[in-house]
Amino acid sequence: MRAIALIPLLVVAACSVSREPDASASASAEPSAMATPPVPPSLPVQTPVTARSVTEENDLYEFTYSYPAAAGAVPALKEWLDADLDKARAELVSDAKEGQADAKTNGYPFNPYSHSVEWQVVTDLPAWLSLSTLVGFYSGGAHPNYGYDTILWDRIAGKRRVPADLFTSKAALSAAIRDAFCKELDKQRARKREGQDLGGGVTEFDQCIDPAEQTVILGSSNGKAFDRIGVLVSPYAAGPYAEGSYEVTVPVTPKVLAAVKPEFKAAFVAR
Repeated sequence: MRAIALIPLLVVAACSVSREPDASASASAEPSAMATPPVPPSLPVQTPVTARSVTEENDLYEFTYSYPAAAGAVPALKEWLDADLDKARAELVSDAKEGQADAKTNGYPFNPYSHSVEWQVVTDLPAWLSLSTLVGFYSGGAHPNYGYDTILWDRIAGKRRVPADLFTSKAALSAAIRDAFCKELDKQRARKREGQDLGGGVTEFDQCIDPAEQTVILGSSNGKAFDRIGVLVSPYAAGPYAEGSYEVTVPVTPKVLAAVKPEFKAAFVAR
């Protein structure tokens, strides 16, 4: 700004070399040239979006709960997760205190109860956020146990949906993926059992199960639309506890697309 303010003075000096510069004009020009530029208004401070992780361990219980930044960036979802965290912790504390009191009354050792949840991103799409978690828990039994849960967040509607609700019915979803699911489940069973009878003679452990009754998650390989479906099977559902869990992934096919409700078809693509 100083260079621009001095241009008129240079022009006057060039036209009247013998003329003394006007002191009053120079004095009035100088402050203007030296004026400090206005400070731009400060931008509002943005609260950083972060993941949340809570860990508590004592003689009564062990509690862990976490979720990723992608979930924390959605206010309504963050609110739901924080409420779920508080609820899970409160229930664990209550159950552990009851178990501890019962152990003392009946004279047997008390082992700390536990509860763990670790939400992870399955798929992050412009209109959808798909999460899953393994929920571990122990409440004084012979061994700890675990299961699965999922969150399918509809960004447009601003609410949580059950994956099966995107299909015309649970039965339609099951029928669309059952063949591929059962084939892959048997392959995984064979690898785990290695010819041994780990099913313990239980007929159900050799049969297929209904995939739609398990934890169903929606995934994507292209980051644009759902093109695969995961089925998370907890212990005891397809085999004994010692056999562990199963995770089966099947592709979205034209048959699967036919089972999707019309209003959600744009969210899927066949592979």
